[in-house]
Amino acid sequence: MRYELYYWPSIQGRGEFVRLLLEEAGADYVDVARLPEENGMGLAALLRLLGGESLEHVPFAPPFLKAGDLVIGQTANILLYLGPRLGLAPKTEAGRHWAHQLQLTIADLVGEIHDTHHPIASSLYYEDQKPEALRRAKDFTKNRLPKFLGYFEQVRAQNSFRSGYLVGDTLSYVDLSMFQVVAGLRYAFPRTMARLEPGCPGLVELHRRVARRPRLAAYLASDRRLPFSEEGIFRHYPELDR
Repeated sequence: MRYELYYWPSIQGRGEFVRLLLEEAGADYVDVARLPEENGMGLAALLRLLGGESLEHVPFAPPFLKAGDLVIGQTANILLYLGPRLGLAPKTEAGRHWAHQLQLTIADLVGEIHDTHHPIASSLYYEDQKPEALRRAKDFTKNRLPKFLGYFEQVRAQNSFRSGYLVGDTLSYVDLSMFQVVAGLRYAFPRTMARLEPGCPGLVELHRRVARRPRLAAYLASDRRLPFSEEGIFRHYPELDR
């Protein structure tokens, strides 16, 4: 099946978690909004589906995935669908639910990362809420981020398969998502991560293992991998990383 991924064309954002899975699996997919405005592709195609007049199951926001007649929204939901089909999810029902639970926890963390620079409203510029962002980021780097990283470090250590992965005995989409989180946090909060990484060596090693996988390494070195920037989820404002 050829999958169609719909996400904003100029940022990594939440769509990157889906891209990593598709790239690692070697799946046949198109990043619709990044294509020229022809043959039903491009940003206009994303906006047309987002308008939803032709759909019963209308997505609230990108990312969403078109797989045949299915249109699936929400990052964790997309990964729940793709993971088993592309060999990047546990084979047991219990394992799949555990992977999904971890992915939802990652979604919570991603939301808190976003709110460090937009704690009041996404519709406002960062400069319009800078005092609030400073307070939010201080609590995040001191309290919330250590708690999240400590939790995932514990999950990896207590995986009964002792595989070095978060779930089961082989790589899953949850490991790809944790790779993206670590990479993004290193960009957004380099000083904080330098302080915290000695306390989570398992996650550091997991990031290193994922980055070395041949398909992922090729993707990360290609122009398909958009750079981090101050327009996405992971933004580097030095004043927030004191």
